Amino acid sequence: MSRPTPLPASALPEGAFRATARIRFHECDPAGIVFFANWFALANVAVEEWFGAALGIDFHALHAERRTGTGFAHAEADYFAPGVMGEHIVLTPLVERIGGASYGLRVHIHRGEAELVRLRLVTATTNLDTRKAVPIPQDLRAALASYQARCAPPETLP
Repeated sequence: MSRPTPLPASALPEGAFRATARIRFHECDPAGIVFFANWFALANVAVEEWFGAALGIDFHALHAERRTGTGFAHAEADYFAPGVMGEHIVLTPLVERIGGASYGLRVHIHRGEAELVRLRLVTATTNLDTRKAVPIPQDLRAALASYQARCAPPETLP
């Protein structure tokens, strides 16, 4: 497995959504560095914001009213540099692929131009009542495809 090369923030597509966050005390280990699993929690918050701001879909209504879940079915991370308590970071989700009942995201996390972490997430869509996979709802599929088209094709980014 080859290790990816960190990308500067300016290498990401201009049209991509960017969520900002500040690293908090509770997200860090005793050394003041973000505990590795907390990067996924930070990314989930960014994805919730991305739904409304970039996809035009109310994340909470999708789950609570429409009973469609969007849980991570697979997650992986490449860590390039530590994040430290008090720092401001930017999380940029990009759509890698859109399948039948799942979609793939890559979330780049930067401090300034330096990429700290890159997450690859596969999100499965499920019926929250039956706990079974369901096809991606048409409005979500269209929004994902539109966002993907607004951003540089993911295959051009390492």
